[in-house]
Amino acid sequence: MGDTTATTTTASRSARGALIATSVSALVVNANTSAVSILIPAISEDTGTPTDTLQWAVTGYSLVGAAVIVTSGALGDVFGRRRIFLGGLFLFIASCVLIALSQEGLGVIAGRCIQGAAGATILACGMSLLSASNTGKAQLRAVTLWGAASAIGAAAGPLVGGLLASTLGWQGLFWIDAAIAAACVPITLLSVQESSDPNRPRSIDWTGTVLIAAILAPLIFGLTNGSAWGWVSLPTLSCFAISILAAVGFILVERRVKAPLLDLALLRNKILVGATLSILLGSGTVNAIMYVVSLYFQDPATLDMNAFQAGLATLPVAAAAVVIAPLITPIVGKIGARTTIAVGFIIMTVSFAALAFVTENWTYALFVLPLIGVAAGMSLQNGPCSSISTACVDPAEVGAASGISNMARYVGAAVMTAIVASVYSGVGSRQVAAGESDAVALAHAFSWSSIAMGIWCALGIALALLVARKVTRRPAEFEAAAAAASTSHTLTPPDDVRRADALAGSATTD
Repeated sequence: MGDTTATTTTASRSARGALIATSVSALVVNANTSAVSILIPAISEDTGTPTDTLQWAVTGYSLVGAAVIVTSGALGDVFGRRRIFLGGLFLFIASCVLIALSQEGLGVIAGRCIQGAAGATILACGMSLLSASNTGKAQLRAVTLWGAASAIGAAAGPLVGGLLASTLGWQGLFWIDAAIAAACVPITLLSVQESSDPNRPRSIDWTGTVLIAAILAPLIFGLTNGSAWGWVSLPTLSCFAISILAAVGFILVERRVKAPLLDLALLRNKILVGATLSILLGSGTVNAIMYVVSLYFQDPATLDMNAFQAGLATLPVAAAAVVIAPLITPIVGKIGARTTIAVGFIIMTVSFAALAFVTENWTYALFVLPLIGVAAGMSLQNGPCSSISTACVDPAEVGAASGISNMARYVGAAVMTAIVASVYSGVGSRQVAAGESDAVALAHAFSWSSIAMGIWCALGIALALLVARKVTRRPAEFEAAAAAASTSHTLTPPDDVRRADALAGSATTD
């Protein structure tokens, strides 16, 4: 009796510790991620590094995260989730210190690339720790709280980052994030039990991880510099050629390894492919628009906001995402997942079309409704796509499908931010060279950036036709958690949800 009580107490303490450590760290990681775009002008001014170069602080983070997100989860399954989660925390702390101490932009960019690996590890292993520490209803509640913490962090990041930049300097965000992450270390050590997956192959697909980075890095480099080099110049074409060769190598490697980073067989699933591409488009456009908004709002030639004002200006956008999240499941239940996704992309397309009419005379008030529309549309499409990506495969493949979606989220942020940064910089430079004022040039740059993002969202409407067909799971409680966390992570349903789904069998969402 005493042993049973002690075991129950230990399990309860471990579950509570895992919830605190993983939720707080997820909040910090997502806040850090969303805040950095607001800090770019301040970092540029302080270090003397051009904003065009500092966009690598945003894209480099996502690039490394894309390469590491699945591998870090695999490392946790093999070597212990608590051990790898702690490694992620220590790496995150080190990257924060490196960035805060950096006197040059190169140090900031290097620190952010390291932070991409740390953040991906914290999110992937934290989610696994949380699921392993809870069962049944407690597991669902814990996942819901984790998702809510992730959403709050993403929403609050720009405001907190802007406030700190305007008071303590841009370094303040990273010192505070390092301190909070450090506080999670003793909680994890003292209360969280180790767990792993004894059934998973022991091999780790290191080659696949490197090849993902080899695909993305030259691709982003080419997209970023193509307008300056010339799109058919040798350097640009060389970058794209390296990416293509790395992609071919990746496919060959994934066919041969025991535990592939990406199960290529899943790419035959049209529903999963459609949902994943939709996630890539939605997440990519949101990251890209926040990057451009940060630069435009803070430029002296346009709205001339300081970092805090720019962060405050994004609050309606964040609020829209938070308010919409709990409404997604009821909406999907009424009109179906495919319709919800299509409506989300339609709202985003219309919003970007409105932003395409920006002129140098626009005040902040004219930006608010279109930006709210972007956030609301992203929430409507991203939440259901995250759920569909795990509902359209067999229960044994859910983890792999979730990994694909999470990788797509990082890839979208990296590639689309790079493209939009190139458009914004290139159009602005050409307009200035043609004799236009800085204000007119930047308005044209913002307009063409919005047109590019609107085209992507229009493609998303077509992708909605591929998803939500023959999906075997009706909207359930778990969708609320998935929707809340959809901006940063696709959640793997708990085992009891998957078992119920398998028994349900034949339900459709439309």
